[in-house]
Amino acid sequence: MKVFLAALGVVIALTGAAQAAGWKPGGVVRIATEGAYPPWNDKDASGRLVGFEVDLAADLCRRMKVECVLIPRLWRGMIAALRAGEFDAIMTGVSITAKRKKRIAFSRAYAAAPAAFAVRADGPLAGVTTKTASVTLGALDAGERAAVAALRKAFTGRTLGAQAATTFEIFLRTHMADAARIRAFEVQGELDRALLGGRVDAALAQMSYLKPLIERAKGKLKILRPGFTGGLLGEGTGVGVRREDRALADMFSAAIGAAAEDGTLSRLSLEWFGFDLTPRE
Repeated sequence: MKVFLAALGVVIALTGAAQAAGWKPGGVVRIATEGAYPPWNDKDASGRLVGFEVDLAADLCRRMKVECVLIPRLWRGMIAALRAGEFDAIMTGVSITAKRKKRIAFSRAYAAAPAAFAVRADGPLAGVTTKTASVTLGALDAGERAAVAALRKAFTGRTLGAQAATTFEIFLRTHMADAARIRAFEVQGELDRALLGGRVDAALAQMSYLKPLIERAKGKLKILRPGFTGGLLGEGTGVGVRREDRALADMFSAAIGAAAEDGTLSRLSLEWFGFDLTPRE
């Protein structure tokens, strides 16, 4: 199902009740998603929400036997709005990080994908490469330190971009700000246009987002090695809820586990991304 009944105030016809403390039979779970980060979540020509997380939300709500409403909401300020009670959960490519765990609770991860830099295929950084294909942030080995150093050298004096208030912006300001200029964009699509238009030299995002973007760009962009995981980039992508709603997070975790076990996560990943993002636990 590619289309989710997701306009504000529209309820999915998934009947039943959540059997968990704080969640009453027949209750509604309000889920916020950005609707601007394809293929994770997006809007079609009619304005309806579509994407991997939209289809996954429908599946998880069916398994949890709750009624759900998807609410489109810009990413900046979404966690604060969740904590203020404007909705009950977030599904919008949110990385599970130690910093965020201090503010909200998370379900188990439903997707895991590295971050990477995209550059113009005809631009000055197109030839940059490293021997190391992946870097796990935290305790870097010699090869990983060399890969980060090589990127820092290549990026010196360049302009790097990321979506504002994301782990990708934090990564750039932590690891690259003393070598390159950092620009943050409110919406990922604005960053994509800036990269294609030459206003930024490299953009950092999830590889799962970048691969479909590169296909749409028809050879104008390419991904640089290495891919980055762990550390401040988090432990995968999960459902965010208020800390006092741990029972709801557990409900989502159980549903995600069932979706992983019966292959639904894999199927939806392949449908929307062309490769499997199912976390390996």
